[in-house]
Amino acid sequence: MSGEASRPGTRFAIDSSAMKSRALPLLLSVAMVLTSLACATAGPAGSAKAAGEKPETGEAVLTGPVTREKLEAAAPDWVQAQLESQPDAETARALASVEPGAEVTVFLGTWCGDSRREVPRLWKALDETGGAVPFEVHYVGVDREKKEPASVAGNGVLFLPTFIVRRRGREVGRIVETSPNGIEKDLLALLTGKAQGVLATREDLTSPAKPPL
Repeated sequence: MSGEASRPGTRFAIDSSAMKSRALPLLLSVAMVLTSLACATAGPAGSAKAAGEKPETGEAVLTGPVTREKLEAAAPDWVQAQLESQPDAETARALASVEPGAEVTVFLGTWCGDSRREVPRLWKALDETGGAVPFEVHYVGVDREKKEPASVAGNGVLFLPTFIVRRRGREVGRIVETSPNGIEKDLLALLTGKAQGVLATREDLTSPAKPPL
């Protein structure tokens, strides 16, 4: 009986060893999958990127006053976006005949998808005029945290892009994030006085304003 009694214990030891050998590859596979997921979801480490430095995404972040030429060099896909944009040609040409003396300041992010859509469309509209318009256009690059440069807070900029129109040093109105009627139409309306206040598609931003005609 002692010999027979030992057989179940021996059989159990063999089965337990087989289970371990089958479980080990499975555990290794799970560990590899978890490691891959961690790498895929990990954000960039380290300190914030300096102005103009390209983060891991490959996007150049420009801050402070910039020119159209610098923006095109830093974000070549904006040039393609300009080619693909379709502003209303007649409205765009009308920008050349507005009352002189206005100033348009564009706060934008080279990393921002809304800026990529709206700013190149503005460029296309300005090009329709032959490049000569009776108002000044200034571009200001903003960092991802919307803290730099200091003029961001000074102008109450919360969302990008923001197009601020001034006459005689006083703000007439601004276009925020997504232009409701097309940047060329809303800009013309602010420049001609047919609209004022905040023009945006966000209901939490809009103020009482005359709709552009």
